[in-house]
Formats: sequence, structure tokens, C-alpha cells
Amino acid sequence: MKKEHVFRLLVILVIASMVLAACGGGGGGGSTAKVTSTGFQCPEPNPAVKVTSKELNIFVWTEYIPQDLLDCFQLVYGITVNREEYSSNEEMYAKLSAGGTSYDIVQPTDYFVQPMIRNNLIQKLDKSQLTILDNFAPEYMNQPFDPNNEYTVPYEAGTDAIVVNTAKVKNVPQSWADLWKPEYQGHLIFLDDTRAVIGATLLTLGYDVNTKDPKQLDEAKAKLAELVPGIKLFDSDSPKTALIAGDVDLGMTWTFEALAAQEAVPSIQFIYPTEGALIWQDNYAIPTGASHLDAAYAWLNYSYQPDVFWLMLRDFAYINPDKAALDYAKGSNLSIPGADGNPTTPAKLYETYINSSITNPPLEAIKNGHRIDDVGDATPLYEQIWTEVKGGQ
Repeated sequence: MKKEHVFRLLVILVIASMVLAACGGGGGGGSTAKVTSTGFQCPEPNPAVKVTSKELNIFVWTEYIPQDLLDCFQLVYGITVNREEYSSNEEMYAKLSAGGTSYDIVQPTDYFVQPMIRNNLIQKLDKSQLTILDNFAPEYMNQPFDPNNEYTVPYEAGTDAIVVNTAKVKNVPQSWADLWKPEYQGHLIFLDDTRAVIGATLLTLGYDVNTKDPKQLDEAKAKLAELVPGIKLFDSDSPKTALIAGDVDLGMTWTFEALAAQEAVPSIQFIYPTEGALIWQDNYAIPTGASHLDAAYAWLNYSYQPDVFWLMLRDFAYINPDKAALDYAKGSNLSIPGADGNPTTPAKLYETYINSSITNPPLEAIKNGHRIDDVGDATPLYEQIWTEVKGGQ
């Protein structure tokens, strides 16, 4: 080959590589379609932002983020997401309080936000970097635990109520107090959650779930001690697993776990107790000292895009505060693989979501519900009760 031909070929190759780089550029700005291992085509970031961080460290609840969402974020931004999980707020709080961590994103439940603010564990949000604040339904914003959403944005909400396999339990419980009946002992599952379980116990005694009265808490401790020997399993990781397997028949769980169990075993029902369900909201926050702030804000903006966050309806159907994502799902007939591998559409998932009394609770259940609040200096007393009762003291 002549030298001039070689030179021309080299020029062509250089130009071609430059064109390819421009078309598939990094930082979320490329136009090349990115597809996850399930076949889900990742939406592009809207808007795309420049990110220099190469990784993001998240500390989140177990079974709570769609894998396609995680994979898409990594694909569109070229950022490695390092995920560590916890199964209780207490576990998360203790680890952050101990220091030496380098998390960029955490997921505190409502009543843990104020203690985290007081102890400088999370930082104020730079709202100028958030493009998704108008996506949320107003009832999930500006909550007492974080007025004006200075530190948090809502993630998912839900209720703690009674779950029961009506094919195996003859007398279906209608109240928290019913779960103390001898006929249920040895068949019970409860969340491994200090405030939820003690809160439900307080309700059976007619007390406030946020009481600071030591005498009332002593009564609750004694009553809970009567129940604990009959609880076969405490599980906040995946309570649906034991319910579906038939290892337990009834007890306390939260929204999505009940729904997933019901989808596998239709005789499993979710009962809103007469004393009232427990109502909660989980949130995203950025820890103080986070070292990958640009990636953290990119994560928040991308996660909550309507064409991304609707994935929660498929994978983790709690009560979804992202109204824009719900509106997107309602009107979308995009064919995608469902949680069971069969094709479905966002519109079908929305229909299931909105027609279920689990994910769309009756108004009366919400009115009668109880929200757990930060109890400040009474927190150690709750923790002591929990430790001693579970330990058989």
C-alpha cells in the first residue's frame, strides 16, 4: 500500500473515532441506547449533568431499589454504585454516629430525620441542584420532621398493619390486640422494628404511639413480654418469604411485603387494625461529609425521573410519592419485562397499584392511622425495652 493511502486511511480512522466519541459521550450525554441485563432500555438523564465522581456510596434499606434503576444509573453516567444495606433505622443511625463512614446517600424513615439533623449526620440539600422537587405529591412534602424539605426528599411511604393467611387462620384478627390470642402463638411474624412493635403494643393499651410516660412504657413492656414467646420470627428484610412458604400465618408487616405475599398466595390479606395502622415515610438524605456530592445529586435527579421511578410499581410497590412517575405509568403502554419475567406495561402496573387497598389504602385507614415521631430523650427507654423484651428479660 502506498504511503499516501496509509495516511488517508489513518485520517479516516481518526475522524471516525472522533465522531463515535461525540455520539456516545460520557456524563449521561450520549445518544447510544443503553440496555440492562433484563432488556430494559435506560432513559437518558433529563437534564444530564456533568459528573466527575467515578463512584457513589449508598446506604439503603434491603430490597428497596430496582436493579434496573441501579444498572441504568451506572450505564448512563459511567459511575460505579457501591451499595450497603441495613434492615433497621437503628442500625443505620448507629453506623453513621460511629463515624468513619463515607456514604453519599442514606434512607432514613421520618422519625429518624430530626435526630440525624440534631447530631449533624445529614446535610442541608442544595435545591439549586435538584430538578425533581415538583414531581412529588404535596402531602409528602413539608412534613413536620423536615419543614420545607431542607434535608430530605420523600422516597416511599407505607403502612404497618396486620397480615394474615385466611386459608390457614380460621378467626381472622381485626385488631392489634387480637394478635395476643393464644391460638395464634407460634404462628406469628413481626417486623424487627423497635418503634413499630412497641407502638402497636401501646395502641392495644389505649396509649399514644409516641408516649414518653415511663409508666405507660412499663405497661407496654409487660404486655409485649407476653407476646414475644409466641412470635416465631422477627424479620424486616423479607417477611414475605416466610409467609409465602407457610412457615408463619399472620402477624405484622408493611405495605410491599404484604402485597408481594398476596400476589404469590392470594389468600393472604392485609387488615387495617381497629386501633389504627402505623403510617410512615422513608426519605433520601445526603450524609454530612459525603465525598461524591455531584454523583449524589445526579442520583437523586435520575432516580426520580418519571420514566425511571415508575419502576417502583413493578419491583417495590409501596405508596409512591412521585406523582409525576405515577402519571407517566398511567399513560404508558411500553412493553417491559414484569417482576415475574412476563411482559407487562407501566399502565397495567399502575392499574394494579391504584386498585389495591394495600398500596392505595382506604381514606378511613389513613385517617385512623398513627405516625411515629421522634421521642427525643425517651428514645433510650424504647431501645432498652426492645432489647430486654427480645432477650427475655
